[in-house]
Amino acid sequence: MSGARIPPGPGNAPDLDGLIGRLSVDLRPVRRLLPPPLQAALWLAVPLVMAAGLLVVAHVDLAALAARMLAEPDMWLANGGAVITAVLATIAAFMLGRPDRGPGWAWLPVPAAIVWIGASGLGCLRETLLPGTVILSLGEASHCMMIIVAIAVPLSLMMGLMLFRTASPYPDLTATMAGLACAAASAMLLELIHPVDAAASDLIMHALAVIIVILVNRTLGGKIFHRI
Repeated sequence: MSGARIPPGPGNAPDLDGLIGRLSVDLRPVRRLLPPPLQAALWLAVPLVMAAGLLVVAHVDLAALAARMLAEPDMWLANGGAVITAVLATIAAFMLGRPDRGPGWAWLPVPAAIVWIGASGLGCLRETLLPGTVILSLGEASHCMMIIVAIAVPLSLMMGLMLFRTASPYPDLTATMAGLACAAASAMLLELIHPVDAAASDLIMHALAVIIVILVNRTLGGKIFHRI
């Protein structure tokens, strides 16, 4: 009878082995991603190498640098907060890059970022000038903004390449964490060669640079991760 179904049996069973063979003929082994903590450690090695290069090239006086960083509580709190923000935001970005991780990882760097921002703001209220430092005008501080953005470019490219093969269900959030990590690391790298005391002009330009880096990463990185 036309259109009648043929019951399965030994003589008319589908050739499953052949079907599987045809489907897998062009398949290639999938290279597994490194664990997120290891990915984070590899990326963080990049700003560490850049920091070492800056210290050598700029002939930084390490004793004077340490004295400046530890002279006032707001200085070591702000700089320590920036370092911890960069580390935790990096971990958050690579965690969010995995489909089995939840969006709660985006909260990981928030406490450190609050310390970083808060201590930087408190430094502007201090009346004493740190030894060996100057206070910049708004125009002079604009160079700091450009340096932070320039440092963030290679860091962002490296982060993007490492996140390219991930399959994040939260592409915008992942890109935002990547931008925060790059911005915090760039700001900290500038501090190594930046004998400038906390002031409103410097804080405004630093904040503007951080916002630019985060927004660019979120906009461009988010679009790329969405397409992937």
